[in-house]
Amino acid sequence: MNIIIGLLSGIAASMGFGGGFVLIIYLTVFADTNQVTAQGVNLLFFLPVALVSLIIHQKNHLISWKTLLKLLPGGILGILLGTFIAAHIDVEFLQKLFGGLLIFVGCKELFHKNTDSKGEKKESKTDTP
Repeated sequence: MNIIIGLLSGIAASMGFGGGFVLIIYLTVFADTNQVTAQGVNLLFFLPVALVSLIIHQKNHLISWKTLLKLLPGGILGILLGTFIAAHIDVEFLQKLFGGLLIFVGCKELFHKNTDSKGEKKESKTDTP
């Protein structure tokens, strides 16, 4: 089962879906791991997956380094703040917060329309002519 979960997490992460949700759900619900430990395992799991994904995405010219540099300072501050908060809040509250985030993101993705501001369908790199 661990190999299957690792595979699913890796696939989701490499596609930009954030494979951590698969791993954290598995660890907390099925492997009886507490939320904080599951998040730590997820962070370590993410490092090699992210490195391989980065290499492949860079090879395919799918990375905007300009956008990354704009987001990085806020991301670093968010990591510091999030780590502090996670270490000082109740684990049960953290679980509920994570669950709420999953529900929000899931609903957003289910009901999101791939249209521009004029209501016309956006083209993506995966659309075929």
